[in-house]
Amino acid sequence: MAVSSAFVGAKLEALLVSNTASSSMSASAAHVGLPASARARRPALSRRNWGVIRCEAAPDALAQADAAEPINAASFSASASSLSALEQLKTSAADRYTKERSSIVVIGLSIHTAPVEMREKLAIPEAEWPRAISELCGLNHIEEAAVLSTCNRMEIYVVALSRHRGVKEVTEWMSKTSGIPASEICEHRFLLYDQDATQHIFEVSAGLDSLVLGEGQILAQVKQVVKVGQGVVGFGRNISGLFKHAITVGKRVRTETNIAAGAVSVSSAAVELALMKLPEASHSTARMLIVGAGKMGKLVIKHLVAKGCTKMVVVNRSEDRVSAIREEIKDVEIIYKPLTEMLTCTAEADAVFTSTASETPLFLKEHVVDLPPVAPNVGGLRLFVDISVPRNVGACVNDLETARVYNVDDLKEVVAANKEDRLRKAMEAQEIIAEESKQFEAWRDSLETVPTIKKLRAYAERIRGAELEKCLSKMGDEIPKKSRKAVDDLSRGIVNKLLHGPMQHLRCDGSDSRTLSETLENMHALNRMFSLETEISVLEQKIRAKVEQTQK
Repeated sequence: MAVSSAFVGAKLEALLVSNTASSSMSASAAHVGLPASARARRPALSRRNWGVIRCEAAPDALAQADAAEPINAASFSASASSLSALEQLKTSAADRYTKERSSIVVIGLSIHTAPVEMREKLAIPEAEWPRAISELCGLNHIEEAAVLSTCNRMEIYVVALSRHRGVKEVTEWMSKTSGIPASEICEHRFLLYDQDATQHIFEVSAGLDSLVLGEGQILAQVKQVVKVGQGVVGFGRNISGLFKHAITVGKRVRTETNIAAGAVSVSSAAVELALMKLPEASHSTARMLIVGAGKMGKLVIKHLVAKGCTKMVVVNRSEDRVSAIREEIKDVEIIYKPLTEMLTCTAEADAVFTSTASETPLFLKEHVVDLPPVAPNVGGLRLFVDISVPRNVGACVNDLETARVYNVDDLKEVVAANKEDRLRKAMEAQEIIAEESKQFEAWRDSLETVPTIKKLRAYAERIRGAELEKCLSKMGDEIPKKSRKAVDDLSRGIVNKLLHGPMQHLRCDGSDSRTLSETLENMHALNRMFSLETEISVLEQKIRAKVEQTQK
């Protein structure tokens, strides 16, 4: 397929790295007048399987060129008519970009690959996501972009015209915005392409890449990416479709596998165990007491709130930590009591969670024996869930008929069982992800036919318009408007009828791989038959758009 000189020039302006272009032009000037024998020994451009161009030359190529015979008029004329080195570079670059399909690329750093100090510097606040998308799409090789920035990960998703150049540009952008050297980012980043990138975001959305397997917060964060991206130039069809499909996958995995069920941390297991022991009807009315407002105590409060608890008493040495928790967790009644009132509060509680750093037990048999009994409607037993090491509740309390004590070892069994169950469910989730990945890739493949559909209709419309004009001119100027309209409608009807069959064979929903394969074959056949040059035309539009952006 022919490439216009204007198009090649635009491509080089926008896509070829400046130093490569300048060095190539120097090489071109040096080789214009070389005789055929020397020109034959020029470096040959070859393409790797992923489209990266590298230069291969014999070691003595330059020495042989320097030793070439003097330039004369005849040799200059012959060489001027041949393809120059610069033209070779332009042609090979155009060829590479037309044959290399745009790739979905993930450039990411997560809790698995990078320290928190680095993730903090790279983090992009949600309010800045539109600006980041705009800046990323302003890079020469980036068409679409999205940012997923959370406390555990910083991932940039892009559609890149060239994989290696796109990755290089995004990495440099990350370095510029964070102040972290690009070399340091490269040490901790991970790169995923196309199907691997698709599978990754699906696993992220499903909670399979989280510290707590199956946790639900990440799905809400993926939804937020779509919400913020709506209407942002650069959050295009491919990236938008990818994230929307990821949301579908996340919902499906949680619905079909119930992977989020079961506590997998000590604090969540403590809450889960207590609710298991309490009658279900009493969950909303049971009186909860938390002794200790440190890290573990705060997590217990959060898990209780997540389970629907709206009122609780917290006993702590000072009120500062309790006030901070109260500020963070809204719409929940958290009552502070000093440590001196611990036994009084215990007498009014149905379930007691302990998580202090005390080296001696806070509750022994003699402390609990005289406490008033728990009401029958909440089980008749006062529950002590002790997640402290050393223990805050003595084992002797279990000797009482009115109390039951559960410690960390009891909770570990619950956590281990739940983790094993989640791992089994994760394997089921992978089957869902594999199925959904195929559907997404099929949908993305089907998008390739859209430019051909537009080109074919435009091609037919040009012919129709030209032939209609000839017909009307032969019929003279006295033709009534009604007749003109009838002829115009006739021509449109004929074109639409003729195009109906080809158009049907170019459309598919991507759900049937056989149909998709046939559709792509039909697309290539139509491109050849009607010389639509779809790939070149689409590429030309992309490059021109990039050039216009850089010139603004």
